[in-house]
Amino acid sequence: MTTDGLGQDELRKKKVTVIGGARSGLAVAKLLKSTGALVFLSDKAPRESMQQTTEELERDDIAYEFGGNTQKALDSDTIVLSPGVPLDIPIVKEAQARGKKVVGEIEVASWSCRAPIVAVTGTNGKTTTTALLGRIFADAGRPSAVAGNIGTAFSQIVKGLDDRSTAILEISSFQLDTIATFRPKVAVLLNITPDHLDRYGHSFEKYIASKCRVFENQIQDDTVVYNFDDDIVRGNVETRVHASVRKLSFSLRHQVAEGAFVHKDELRVRFGDKETMIVGVDDISIKGSHNLMNAMAAALAAKVMGIPTASLRATLKNFKGVEHRLEFVREVHGVTYVNDSKATNVDSVWYALQSFSKPIVLLLGGQDKGNDYTRLVDIVRKHVKSIVAIGESADKVARAFSAVTPVRMADSMDDAVKLAAALASPGEVVLLSPACASFDWFENYEHRGRVFKELVAKL
Repeated sequence: MTTDGLGQDELRKKKVTVIGGARSGLAVAKLLKSTGALVFLSDKAPRESMQQTTEELERDDIAYEFGGNTQKALDSDTIVLSPGVPLDIPIVKEAQARGKKVVGEIEVASWSCRAPIVAVTGTNGKTTTTALLGRIFADAGRPSAVAGNIGTAFSQIVKGLDDRSTAILEISSFQLDTIATFRPKVAVLLNITPDHLDRYGHSFEKYIASKCRVFENQIQDDTVVYNFDDDIVRGNVETRVHASVRKLSFSLRHQVAEGAFVHKDELRVRFGDKETMIVGVDDISIKGSHNLMNAMAAALAAKVMGIPTASLRATLKNFKGVEHRLEFVREVHGVTYVNDSKATNVDSVWYALQSFSKPIVLLLGGQDKGNDYTRLVDIVRKHVKSIVAIGESADKVARAFSAVTPVRMADSMDDAVKLAAALASPGEVVLLSPACASFDWFENYEHRGRVFKELVAKL
């Protein structure tokens, strides 16, 4: 909710332009229309490629333009950006120069939200942690909805939430760039490592500042859950979070004063003087140290929101993970095929590689985001039998790793899967974990993962 003059009552009859007509843009346009705002949607995509969107806009009597952002888009009081729209495009810069309010879809949806919000951000683990929290709440019989960067727009589900529900949101740095009053009851900050630096002028400091906006509006009785083992996260929480906000940390290395930790192979939670055993580490169904961290973060957020320990324990034992995140595809001739298409940065690949004890044939590459592959050299030397380089960055991948392990170049995903199958021996792993965006060959990382799985199914 907001009290800065743009609540639901104040939006009535206000002119609002939505930039970007994809899923989130369409959803927020409909939400704004339902509040009585005078909505105009503008998108650079040609009209013929937006037929379904056009039909929905016309059905809801929402004005629109396609094929470019004209001056019509500036005839409004507020500009709302879809998550994929950069702040540095001409229409947005002109709006800011004219002093117009520029906010994002997540911000606008929060104005209509009566439910407490649990917001999950970080460079890696957002989707798994958010999905796990959604399952925890569902298994406990608690009304909730999962939305945000995970696939369903917040604007699409917010009207169905009341104060007895919980909004569980995956929030990207792009979405945090355009908040103003967005305030989660629980903010979860998993980790911060270099990613999307092309969008931040190759400035890691700007990216860090963006991630830390998740807790900038929190007040007394709100909680931040954070990774104690991440020096950047810990330092920023200690210096940026308001003193009245409750701080709970999670750690694999330390028994933290308040938060979650591992002791005697058990995940434990400590609040004040009370310590609770949540689940045995070996009983958690999602494996790997990174997933143990995700489980600790989710457990803390769940306990803050009043989820019973017995129900939480059962979910942690049964949750199988999410598609495209270290997803087992099938075993062919003794070779295990794993789809980790969601690994779009170097650190995600590092965590994936250290999850396996068997030799790996790694499919690596795509649309590069300024990756520093030197951070992978040691773990590749230790775990990777050979690399199949894919996508636009194949040459860069080859230069980075040819002195460490054999590198083969693939012209397509079909070629890559066939090469990997020929290179792998029984008892080994073929892992798609690209460290790159997917837009060179595919629509998105989901499309890349589906194509990989379809090709593996044909082996």
